[in-house]
Amino acid sequence: MCTENCQPAAALRQCELHINGETARRTEAIGFTLGRLLEPGDVICLAGELGAGKTVLSRGIGAGWGASPPLTSPTYNLVHEHERPTDGGRLYHLDLYRISGARDAESLGIHEILDSGASIIFEWPERILELLPAARLWIDILPRQDDGRELILQARGGRYTALIKALRRKLTQTAHVAGA
Repeated sequence: MCTENCQPAAALRQCELHINGETARRTEAIGFTLGRLLEPGDVICLAGELGAGKTVLSRGIGAGWGASPPLTSPTYNLVHEHERPTDGGRLYHLDLYRISGARDAESLGIHEILDSGASIIFEWPERILELLPAARLWIDILPRQDDGRELILQARGGRYTALIKALRRKLTQTAHVAGA
């Protein structure tokens, strides 16, 4: 689950975060907050069944990051590259649903994308586990019976532990403002 910067008793608290995404709008807002925290080279992996909300969360991440054009589902064009007009930063959004494994992903230029220094969002990352960097933020999106979803974020590496801490802090601040 989590590697560096976590003691066994504190691992869940520091390296994992559970968030209730009651609606698609809330899930997108969570993504927006996360997107504002992204740094060059960050790797975000979104796992969940069809219709779980991966693209909704991706759209929010892209909006918070400042992507142009806005993120849409890359199902037909498996790789979308976005630019941030304010600084020329790059964000890749990949949908690996139709990929059958590492060989297919390599034909997409996955190594070049990973080496580019750009921020990257992978949908269906479990299809290329062996190609993913060890350090990453993994987000499982689980549907609930009330049509909401549970987001389970797991940090793998110190950068992503810090990212979860920052996200937790921002979401707490937002909740306090909304509840005031």
